[in-house]
Amino acid sequence: MAKQLENRVAVVTGASRGLGRAIALTLAKEGAHIIALARTQGGLEELDDEIKDIGGSATLVPSDIKDYAALDRLGAAIFERWKKLDVLIGNAGILGKLSPLGHIDPKVFDDVMAVNVTANWRLIRSLDPLLRATDAGRAVFVTSGVAQNPLPYWGPYSISKAALEAMVRTYAAENNSTAVCANCFSPGPTRTKMRAQAMPGEDPETLPTAEEVAAQILPLCLSSLQDNGCVFRRTPQGLAKVSP
Repeated sequence: MAKQLENRVAVVTGASRGLGRAIALTLAKEGAHIIALARTQGGLEELDDEIKDIGGSATLVPSDIKDYAALDRLGAAIFERWKKLDVLIGNAGILGKLSPLGHIDPKVFDDVMAVNVTANWRLIRSLDPLLRATDAGRAVFVTSGVAQNPLPYWGPYSISKAALEAMVRTYAAENNSTAVCANCFSPGPTRTKMRAQAMPGEDPETLPTAEEVAAQILPLCLSSLQDNGCVFRRTPQGLAKVSP
């Protein structure tokens, strides 16, 4: 049976662990060549081994998502080798610190915005020409329910995800007349390290695994997708469109 992403090239950020790793494996199983970005060299190498074990292929890019010059170089390198990019997954993100807004250290706030918002804008800036160069460019950015329903003490994270959604909707609107579709994916509570950091008293066994969640992002990466500028939420029954 033909794989759904055969001969497609996909960038996945935050790919060395958690949801990013699971997404990379999900797309690789469907035939995509994975360009995996993460800070952790060892984690990337383990991912590469796993992708090879399922018959896939990957290019490893060990770098900090806040190294914006590296993101610029990424676009140039992809153009030189493939001339196009089919899928962009903006998954890398940080929680910051759960605290009243007035108590947040400015550096913590700036770091959250740098990773969750600015880095994704730099990815768009670098990779947009490549997404436009393929027949059906697909960009998916990982958001959170707290973007639309803020919780006390989650200020930096909530604000950054709301800004991310506004940015993705803007990018989508700019591509209404192209073959590029850009959307957000809200995974909900997932059995990851970030979730454990946010909810240390929660039983992780009550949450879906990253692999279960990643399976639902696949439809947003396919050329058959027509939705653009939407937020999708994972549910036990499948993807649900939250907005618009």
